[in-house]
Amino acid sequence: MASSASVLWLAFGIAFVFGAIAQKTHFCTMGAVADIVNMGDWNRMRMWWLAIGVAILGSSALHGAGLIDLGKSIYRTPTFTWLSYLIGGFSFGVGMVLASGCGAKTLVRIGGGNLKSLVVFLVLGLVAYMSLRGILGVFRVNVLEQAVVTFPGGQDLPALLAAAGLAPATALWVAALGVGGTLVAFALGSGAFRTRDHLLGGLGTGLAVVAVWYVSGHIGYLAEDPETLQEAFLATNSGRMESLTFVAPPAYSLELLMLWSDSSRRVTLGIATVVGVVAGSAAWALVSGSFRWEGFRDVEDTASHLIGAALMGFGGVTAMGCTIGQGISGCSTLALGSLCTVVAIVAGTVATLKFQYWRLLRQG
Repeated sequence: MASSASVLWLAFGIAFVFGAIAQKTHFCTMGAVADIVNMGDWNRMRMWWLAIGVAILGSSALHGAGLIDLGKSIYRTPTFTWLSYLIGGFSFGVGMVLASGCGAKTLVRIGGGNLKSLVVFLVLGLVAYMSLRGILGVFRVNVLEQAVVTFPGGQDLPALLAAAGLAPATALWVAALGVGGTLVAFALGSGAFRTRDHLLGGLGTGLAVVAVWYVSGHIGYLAEDPETLQEAFLATNSGRMESLTFVAPPAYSLELLMLWSDSSRRVTLGIATVVGVVAGSAAWALVSGSFRWEGFRDVEDTASHLIGAALMGFGGVTAMGCTIGQGISGCSTLALGSLCTVVAIVAGTVATLKFQYWRLLRQG
């Protein structure tokens, strides 16, 4: 039987590799959208598409083979909280522009010596915790999550196709190949995209998500926990199968540091991945000579990052994930909520980039 320690070390190792890859390839969803809006360059967006497509195909293969059950993740639930996805996703998109990157990019930047991102991490984690269990959590649960549509069979595309009459196995692969295969084809369709770094960023990130699903959902799965006599997933905060996501884990990381002497607190899979990304990014930055200290430019730069961090903390928890958590891990389950959140995140990002450009023209 696997132990929590083995799950944590494996998660740390995968996150370490992801952090190094993200540092080397400049994998960044905010940067991908900004490249399109500002320069018409789609290469980093294709990297994101490739990561999502690979994650969908890989996760569906594991699910189809019976190695994991995606229905036991937080994404494939019957409740489609559409207002939370839209408000949370849009807020996160605005926030990641103001804070110069999403939760994952924040960790990568910390590893590269960016002190601004360290401040963003602290504020993001604090507001995320407030949104999980504090005053913002009350608003989230009592207001936003009341706007809900229920899908009895599940909100994921395979479940919806099965409800329409397809056999479950057929529905899985129709959805996986239809969405995942299309994204991979679009990504690889450009000759300019097919460079070593672009391919490494897309393939590496997608496979990292698949690998953590396997660690959490197969290696760390207990059909019956000896202590509780119930089904369990070792070392997870949610008690369900988890993969890469970087909004709630920073909150849990801060909680652990503040309550370290509490023997009931434990390092979890999410915390291990947070540490792993920073360590992997730092390792590559030091080896490649790209490590450098960076601080805030002025008061306006500081305020922008603080507001952005707060919006990401609230938005990421409300939408149940970030550009990695919902954008890749969530989308790999083919959940409608994840697809909805991605659209809202991109909309918030584009709107903020356009506003910044308009403001720059006004000042000029």
